[in-house]
Amino acid sequence: MSDWRNMKRDELEKQYSPSQWSHRMAADDVIKAHVAALKSGTEKARSVAQMLLDVPYGDGEGEKLDVYVPNSSSPDVPLVIYIHGGYWQFLSKEESGFMAVPLVQKGVVVVAVGYSIAPKGNMDLMVAQVRRSVVSVIQQYSHISGLYLCGHSAGAHLAAMVLSTDWSEYSVMPQIKGAFLVSGIYDLLPILSTYVNEPLKMTEEVALRNSPSRLVPQLKASSSACEIVVAVGQNDSPEFRKQSDDYFKSLETAGLKVTLEDIPNTDHFNIIEQLVDENYHLTQLLLKMMGKN
Repeated sequence: MSDWRNMKRDELEKQYSPSQWSHRMAADDVIKAHVAALKSGTEKARSVAQMLLDVPYGDGEGEKLDVYVPNSSSPDVPLVIYIHGGYWQFLSKEESGFMAVPLVQKGVVVVAVGYSIAPKGNMDLMVAQVRRSVVSVIQQYSHISGLYLCGHSAGAHLAAMVLSTDWSEYSVMPQIKGAFLVSGIYDLLPILSTYVNEPLKMTEEVALRNSPSRLVPQLKASSSACEIVVAVGQNDSPEFRKQSDDYFKSLETAGLKVTLEDIPNTDHFNIIEQLVDENYHLTQLLLKMMGKN
């Protein structure tokens, strides 16, 4: 595949328009179906878990968490923080509890993180917010047996930025045991000239300092013990697939514990929607990582 720098703008826009690549339905329909699937999964989660909604992790209006707690208590309680996608400008924590459906029944706490999407928030703020949300979760849930991250699309980028944090500026040093980075973007430069950047208004400098692909040494320093799964959909666009492949290779070359999961018969959307199902490959991998399968 040609380098993104050699692509005409319309080709680059298409590469970074995930809805154009689904084999299941038309672009507009796949986005509508995605939102509906996330909402219905979250409604189901709210019927099977105990909930703490709108728990603040900072003073900002968007700085809140939704916590899904198992009904049964056990001494071994892993916690998964989920960071939603939506190209840093769409979706919210309100429809991000769906993965709690299979997990709370296995005794896992799930936390859905809200952050200030564009145009209210910019990239530096969103990265700072998700980092602070992780610190807040550790402080509030010090008894957990293990901390795990899962992010989809823009959320996978933000999760990778959490793994690449210099924690010396914070009051804690999170021990993140595992991370699932699903259909993410790890180099922000290619999207600078696309529609995605219109509400974000990133400069090249902002994109560079917030690109996980350029922060692998910091990730190694902060998160060397973390088991990382980079997952991508068979029907993600070639450029999205290349983002995952390149990031996986750079983590592998750095000697990190990382695997690449190329999920058959999935696109950018149902690769994450299916985490509502206990028998789905990624759900099983996550449960296995936490010793809960």
